Amino acid sequence: MTPDEIAALPYRKNAGVVLVNKDGLIFGGKRIDNPGNAWQMPQGGIDKGEDAREAGLRELEEETGVSRNLVTVEAETENWLTYDLPDDLIPTIWKGKYRGQKQRWYLMRFHGQDSEIDISKEHPEFSEWQWMTPGALIENIVPFKRDIYTRVFGEFATVLRG
Repeated sequence: MTPDEIAALPYRKNAGVVLVNKDGLIFGGKRIDNPGNAWQMPQGGIDKGEDAREAGLRELEEETGVSRNLVTVEAETENWLTYDLPDDLIPTIWKGKYRGQKQRWYLMRFHGQDSEIDISKEHPEFSEWQWMTPGALIENIVPFKRDIYTRVFGEFATVLRG
């Protein structure tokens, strides 16, 4: 694809979840579809007509087994945040329909037990999971998402410390 074709593509709407436990650590899942050491937080596309917050709660349950009754939504990003895919990935991810993602992030406090987290789904996203610091997640996310993770943790810094 040419740079002009890429620039003309829209962003895919997406909701992401910063799931925080009682110790202030964040859920990180190792992506099952990446041969490297790529970790990320739960996130996924927003369905047509779906509210971003509802999409975040749905994605959280689909990817981790954590139901809405086990979390409290404590914060959301003020604006939509965007990131661009590397040019070589655009034709292969989402069938070349998007240049990247436009995301709304939610910080959710987890009130359950670790045993209530279940990543073994019919179509799993993650091969393993652990509680991580923001710095560890930023270090272990695919490089093209590092800036957005830094911005998300920056917006949620006060809530994460509290």
